[in-house]
Amino acid sequence: MHLVGDDQYPQLVGKTASVSVLSKMNICGQVIRRFRKHVCVLVTTVICLTVYVNISLLRRSASPRSKSNFLQKVSIDQACVHPNLDPFSSELMKYFKDVPKMPCSDEENFVYVDNGTLRISEIAEKKHGKIDCEYIPILRTSDFSETDGKPVKSIQDGATLTSDFFKVKCTSKDGTKYDNLHSGIASKPELHQRQEKATLPKNALGLDILMFGFDSLSRMTFIRKLPKTYEYLTKALGAVVLEGYNIVGDGTPQALLPILTGQTELELPDARRGERGAQPVDRFPWIWKDFKKIGYVTQYGEDMTFVGTFQYRLLGFKDPPTDHYMRPFYLQAEKSYYKLNKPFCFGSMTRHLNFINWFKDAYLMYNKKRKFLFGFHSEHSHDDNNRVQLVDEDLRDFLVFLEQQGHLNHTLLMIMSDHGARFQSIRQTVQGKTEERLPFFSLRFPPWFEKQYPVEFRNLKTNRHRLTTPFDIHETFNDIINLSQEKVGDISNRGISLLKEIPKSRSCAHADIEPHWCACLNWEPVSADDIYAKRAIDSLLSKINEITQDYREDCVPLKFQNVTRIVKYSSSKEMLKYKKAKDVRGFKPDLSDGMKVSQVSYQVTARFRPGNGHFEATVLYDLAKNKFSVNSKEISRINKYGNAPHCVADKHPHLRPYCFCRQQVKV
Repeated sequence: MHLVGDDQYPQLVGKTASVSVLSKMNICGQVIRRFRKHVCVLVTTVICLTVYVNISLLRRSASPRSKSNFLQKVSIDQACVHPNLDPFSSELMKYFKDVPKMPCSDEENFVYVDNGTLRISEIAEKKHGKIDCEYIPILRTSDFSETDGKPVKSIQDGATLTSDFFKVKCTSKDGTKYDNLHSGIASKPELHQRQEKATLPKNALGLDILMFGFDSLSRMTFIRKLPKTYEYLTKALGAVVLEGYNIVGDGTPQALLPILTGQTELELPDARRGERGAQPVDRFPWIWKDFKKIGYVTQYGEDMTFVGTFQYRLLGFKDPPTDHYMRPFYLQAEKSYYKLNKPFCFGSMTRHLNFINWFKDAYLMYNKKRKFLFGFHSEHSHDDNNRVQLVDEDLRDFLVFLEQQGHLNHTLLMIMSDHGARFQSIRQTVQGKTEERLPFFSLRFPPWFEKQYPVEFRNLKTNRHRLTTPFDIHETFNDIINLSQEKVGDISNRGISLLKEIPKSRSCAHADIEPHWCACLNWEPVSADDIYAKRAIDSLLSKINEITQDYREDCVPLKFQNVTRIVKYSSSKEMLKYKKAKDVRGFKPDLSDGMKVSQVSYQVTARFRPGNGHFEATVLYDLAKNKFSVNSKEISRINKYGNAPHCVADKHPHLRPYCFCRQQVKV
């Protein structure tokens, strides 16, 4: 395991200062966790303030540094350090495999939807002759049943949809039969008029919201299995990926309820199936209700009804929760149409593309209208992460469409997941268990947002490396509705908007994350005389000299001078002990797992001669192999090298931080 980060460690004054700060922060975290529900919170605050002041004084005394090519993403005064995991670690990659595309029907679907209208395929008619279709609306009766509406015989090409979901039964001139299920967005005049009748709050951002999520997908697996989407998101769109996004409980409800309501299941009215007095979840303070009040059209869909987030254990919704709600479609699909088609297909179209297209249809129907859209896809990742790669190209193409058509210029795009794999074999590894706690969450604001709200955008980028949770997403939604004027988050609040700077001192205790769900690493200062510390230093020195090895006629090999600081990071015992939930709701932990730490990371800061080069690096120690390793990308030069590398500065500029030329020139 490496260590995550982008802001360099501040240079502290000697090993004693480092130990002092680390020790005080450790004490602070213990006090918070132990007394957070009692009056001793006041004492905790004083202690934390003392730590902050000490750290601030130390930072002021630090000498200035040059900007290095590789920036550590966390600093020594940040309470929570998450592991910087390798998505392509050989230990993990054995659990993944390529999945070939699963072909759907070669026969073109007779029918498709185009912006609220039913269209009969010209390709199909050219092949089979004139096509006559019966249109049968699918109507919701409850969250657990649906029914057929009144059929429309011989529906015309271009007819307006009367329902979002419908069956069609067609016969062509040559006698070919077609029976399939379709989805779209039926036009409703009252929804088009809603925006004009509502008033936005004074500081509302007025952005559309598109949150598209996956079940059981860690940030690492998103990178592994959705590379095209990830590259387009991060490089073409410049999305901010939250590297410290930590779950707050077990399972999907504990991931989505904090986002959508700002509360946990235990804090909300009882909606459990089979419990006396329990009622449907309609009473929950859903965030889409707040958006609806200010004129937004709302849409929500999941694709696996039998494990629905709010229906598997809970009573579901009595009334449709949003203006467009996809559950009736999948109730009918799972009951009647999955068995009529090839696996994961609706005729010639994949099921996941049909799901994506339903949100595309919302943009076409409500182009200039404000909207809140949430889709949660489970089918290709819930039981096996490998299949999710089947979605990659189509999701990337959907994002390209949104960007090219200008929709993302008025949209806050959120691509996310609820948690990592919970039951798959990858969970047998320390990294797999860690990944379960670190799902994927990215945010992409329109380009104009950075110019109009520079402080808020800077805060968002800063928060990329801070401890963040689903509660913070809810507070961010509140800021979209009515932007707060506060620029720094209050650490005493469980949820902090991502448009406010999250304090470095935030710990899992502050964020209301129980120890066994907390992926923050345990850390401890290490003496420079420790045998493992010496090996870590030797590994760093060897790697630096390896970088310049092929240029020995110009660059001299470096030698060890002195240590500034060494800190060891490893996974917490509480996380390693967690095996599973004892109860169906996921609130009672089984802490009987005997999993041991397999890797630790050493953060080494040391000077080397000649040249007095001051370097920071993450050095990984594999306990099983008894081997230290350093990735050259994780080495930072943190002081100025001046004219020392003049002999390679032009020919090999990448060697500047590491090379001390044999022939030095006076400046």
